[in-house]
Amino acid sequence: MTNPAPQTPRAPGLANMTLRAVLDATSAKAPTPGGGAIAGVIGALGCALAGMVVSYSVGRKDLAAFHTQLTEAQQQLKALSDELVTLGDADALAYAHLNALQKLLPTDPHRVAELPGAVDSAVGVPMRCLRVCEQLAALCQTLAPITNKHLRSDLAIAAAIARAAAQASAINVRINLPLVDDAVKRAALERQSGASEARAAELAAYVLVACQ
Repeated sequence: MTNPAPQTPRAPGLANMTLRAVLDATSAKAPTPGGGAIAGVIGALGCALAGMVVSYSVGRKDLAAFHTQLTEAQQQLKALSDELVTLGDADALAYAHLNALQKLLPTDPHRVAELPGAVDSAVGVPMRCLRVCEQLAALCQTLAPITNKHLRSDLAIAAAIARAAAQASAINVRINLPLVDDAVKRAALERQSGASEARAAELAAYVLVACQ
């Protein structure tokens, strides 16, 4: 008789939890939500903070020339925020699934069949989160010279958050890379994550200087 497939625990979506519930769930003795999910959450907060800067910039007479760019940025930030929250949930599920499979015997048919896909998700989700955070940092760079100067510190903080979330995501990519059997694929993922992390840091550094 074949053992039943491992059941992956499903937590309530991060977007539907109160902040207190997210904090309590994160600090609990449970594997999820963990670092990957929190990277998505803090990245989304960075989007929200940059969104506040844009909200205080749209409609200002001295920034009228940038109205189209600013309204487009509002839409982009909302889309990035939504994706980061979704990625936070996806990361929690990916880790929970991988963790459940790794508890099975190496010869278990469910592990054999599902582990490659689980590894792809465990690497792919934080890789996507990293790239979205890089996009956030790039958007902050674009916004630096065209937004309300009275909120420069907030934009600088949004960029710093983007860099931190990118770094957190890169850590999660690297920790799971040894599980990727294909050496060529593993090396490519390592290069890509390193480049995205470095780019996010470079963009955030630019914003910090521009907002001084």
